[in-house]
Amino acid sequence: MAKKGPREPIRLKSSESHECYWTVKNKRNTTERLELKKFDKSLRRHVTFKEAK
Repeated sequence: MAKKGPREPIRLKSSESHECYWTVKNKRNTTERLELKKFDKSLRRHVTFKEAK
């Protein structure tokens, strides 16, 4: 059976290219949108990834 709870999958989209990452976030504890610095494979450097709808 699948787990039930406040965690939901979210997509992080690059601010400079079309690259994206998938991750999980606890919506109950973190209500605002995430912004993380991650490695962009197409640009080959670290950029800001923002939570997309």
